[in-house]
Amino acid sequence: MFILKGKQANRIEPVTFLELNMTENDIEEILRNSIEMICDDEESMLIVGKQVRNEKNGRSDLTAVDNNGNIVLIEIKRDRKDIEHRREAFEFQAIRYAASYATIDKTDDLVKKVYAPYIEKYRSEFQLGELTSFELAIRKLNEFLQVNDAQKNFNEKQRIILVASDFDEQTLSAVAWLNSNNVDMCCYRLTPYQLNEDVFFYVEKLLPVTNYDYYVNLMDKSVMAIVSGDKKITRRSLPKIDLMLDWGVVKEGDIIIAKGTDNEGKLLANGNVMANGEEKSMQTWLKKVYGWSSVQTYVFAVHKDTGKTLAMIREEYMEQNGADDTEL
Repeated sequence: MFILKGKQANRIEPVTFLELNMTENDIEEILRNSIEMICDDEESMLIVGKQVRNEKNGRSDLTAVDNNGNIVLIEIKRDRKDIEHRREAFEFQAIRYAASYATIDKTDDLVKKVYAPYIEKYRSEFQLGELTSFELAIRKLNEFLQVNDAQKNFNEKQRIILVASDFDEQTLSAVAWLNSNNVDMCCYRLTPYQLNEDVFFYVEKLLPVTNYDYYVNLMDKSVMAIVSGDKKITRRSLPKIDLMLDWGVVKEGDIIIAKGTDNEGKLLANGNVMANGEEKSMQTWLKKVYGWSSVQTYVFAVHKDTGKTLAMIREEYMEQNGADDTEL
């Protein structure tokens, strides 16, 4: 990573979480409060649990529900050594925990076992009023599913997200094989950098990767790297608001509405919005409006003048300018 000082770019070397004296719990807290770090712009997520114990006394790190109604298990390891020195493989531990969530078929069940205890543990972060933790949890979960039209799909599938500062080749190989056999599992690499008192994170989605063979070659001990020479737009790299501003399909000063609400923000030249006198990223603003852990930014941001979501405006422009729908 490079930082610009004047006209000169200076390299910043990555550090380890161990060097930062950060534990797995520290990383869990970072992700619990900023889960959008590992979410696509087309994804909404509601954190519903942390360190949830199953009947066999195993503990999953973070538990969430996504905009498709899937229960998402998020497992975190601090460094590569933490993965390699485990008795049980990282990915297999996550699969066992996910299997225990597959037995949940009703929202009340998830609320009783997971979400209500989570709200009770972090009750200072919620506005309960006259409600009990169970009542608030069932209300928030049902609202989230209803707005995302996912009530009928609740927990039909389970997803797994693995997060670490680095992965060993055996884990990546196993996850690639599981992906090819329809197990929904992702790997995110979270690399920390320190500059004075500030810590920055570079987030990379390693798997799944389109058209990339990540199986370990038993005869090849060379270091693997991801190389993409394809510059075409895919659903994994849809254009952001800054490019939409460059296209002219939205403009500085346009009013953006949080879908289904009366909340408005003015679009700024840098892609942020000004709402209630505060400048915020669109994701941060929408998170506050809806009270979710992460929000599908371009689906829930509505352009007031046209009445269209930013996702619709983006798709229309790309279709009119010759983007192949199979690449979108």
